[in-house]
Amino acid sequence: MKNAIVLRIEGLVALALSVYFYFFNLQFNWIMFVILLLAPDLSMLGYLKNNKVGAVWYNLFHTYSIPMIIIICSVLVHSHILLMISLIWVAHIGMDRMLGYGLKYPTKFQDTHLNRI
Repeated sequence: MKNAIVLRIEGLVALALSVYFYFFNLQFNWIMFVILLLAPDLSMLGYLKNNKVGAVWYNLFHTYSIPMIIIICSVLVHSHILLMISLIWVAHIGMDRMLGYGLKYPTKFQDTHLNRI
């Protein structure tokens, strides 16, 4: 139970930091933020195939690794578009974690590393 609380707080911090950098530090477009915030949830379409494929696709798009690599690359190549997309992606993952949606187990969509939803 304590681990779930820590992971929710971690999600809140990731959401807050990505929103801060997106809006206040870099002053990116809020319309793009609203449009793309739920885009990573398209990965749930993998569940149309089966639970295992769904869990793999969902987890691939709901880990911090890929957007963090994109953030690093966007800074190195000075790409505002990649930075914008990756900050929105991190915000989405943080929002999910804050709300208790964790990485999925291949058993059922409701089985997550945080709890059963």
